[in-house]
Amino acid sequence: MNYSIRSILYDINKLREVNIVRCTRNLIIKKTLRNFKMVSSNSNLTLKVAKLEESDDFYTYLVYCLLFVSISVCCSLQYIMRVTKSSLPAANNTHFRNFQKKYFLVYFLALFGDWLQGPYIYKLYSHYGFTSFQIAVLYVVGFSASVFFGTGAGVLADRFGRKRMCMVFCITYSLCCFMKIFPNYNILLLGRLLGGISTSLLFSVFESWYVSEHIQNYDFPREWISVTFSKATFWNGVLAIIAGVIANFTSDFLDWGPVSPFILAIPCFIVSCCIMSKTWNENYGKQQKNSKNICIQGLQLIVTNKLILMLGIVQSLFESVMYVFVFLWTPILDSVHPPLGIIFSIFMVCIMIGSTFYQLAYYRQVEPPVLLFLAVVLATVSQLGCALAASYDNIDIGVASASFFLLEIAVGIYFPAIGYIKSECIPESHRANIMNWFRVPLNVITCIILLSLHSERDAAGNCVIFLICSVMMSCCSLIMVKIMKILPIVTIPTEQIC
Repeated sequence: MNYSIRSILYDINKLREVNIVRCTRNLIIKKTLRNFKMVSSNSNLTLKVAKLEESDDFYTYLVYCLLFVSISVCCSLQYIMRVTKSSLPAANNTHFRNFQKKYFLVYFLALFGDWLQGPYIYKLYSHYGFTSFQIAVLYVVGFSASVFFGTGAGVLADRFGRKRMCMVFCITYSLCCFMKIFPNYNILLLGRLLGGISTSLLFSVFESWYVSEHIQNYDFPREWISVTFSKATFWNGVLAIIAGVIANFTSDFLDWGPVSPFILAIPCFIVSCCIMSKTWNENYGKQQKNSKNICIQGLQLIVTNKLILMLGIVQSLFESVMYVFVFLWTPILDSVHPPLGIIFSIFMVCIMIGSTFYQLAYYRQVEPPVLLFLAVVLATVSQLGCALAASYDNIDIGVASASFFLLEIAVGIYFPAIGYIKSECIPESHRANIMNWFRVPLNVITCIILLSLHSERDAAGNCVIFLICSVMMSCCSLIMVKIMKILPIVTIPTEQIC
């Protein structure tokens, strides 16, 4: 009996040991399989990361190659253009070249100060710790200031003098940059208010002063205005590249951080103001005591004159799309961690290519309205390409980059072309006033799109916005067809009064 009990207990213990061995073996097998799976998944993850890094490196390499190619193309076009224009009267007129230098010295200093701060506005606000919504409000305040005060600034320029208002620009923009030093939201709001007013002055009063001096004081041929505008667009790209490099260097290596470019911009505006006060003559628009009547007359002229109205629509739509591009290109390309400074340089070189192409085509007797139509068509294709790139779950960076570069080439053609056409179509008496009225719908559209960008962060939202921009550019193309039919027929007296 005892033996049988012992035998049973022995068998039970043996079975228990066998089960323990089996369980241990199964546990070891499971752990081994689990470790194998983990190693396999880790290796897959490593491969994915390696592929991602490889794609980023390839894109960076491609960007540097594109920079070299774009600079080569720009230099080639510049060489062809210089050979072509050597026999033109404008290139051989000493008085005209001296007049250009007097204008460019002041205007380029103002542009350089503007370019110094441009790339770092958002970064500075973010550095101060403001939320994306607060930053969006700051931007909207700037554009709203252009809407509400820009038109009045044009009236003041016509009445009190364009040179004087250019000097006011230097003062207000210097104050705007100075206020960037303080991380106080209310002070920054006031700075953006001054910045909006200054931007309206920069892109209207300087041009108005030049056109008036060119025609009335120096009595140069109107056709030479386009030469100055195309040259200004080209060197604008050069200044932007230099300013971007200097701003990047100062923000990285000076103790002031992102506020450094804004401090550096202040002397540019001060020097520009001093040179202007010594070398520029004063000129005026239509002289009336009632500024309100001048403002209303400018608006009436836009509404009643079909050509000016269509030209204003083209400017508002095209430049609205341009501002949308400014807000979107960085977050779209940021997924591959590109060298943003190099891409920005390529953008500027593309503008220079467009400007040089405009000069070359103009010297070959291609009419500015045709070139403006070409710029609008290129911008339309660019926006369609952006919409296509944003339609995928993962944005097609290659298509998006090519579309952005194409848009910048269009911008380089656009500015000298529309500058010349405005000088031909807009009467001198209301020039600054009308040009600021053009900026009202531009800033309204930009504010609306900016707020929609704040709420739409995904690729689908970007796709919709680019499609809207494509529709806007398509409308511009249709309007340009009508402008090209009307422009050779319609002539507007330079002193036309509503």
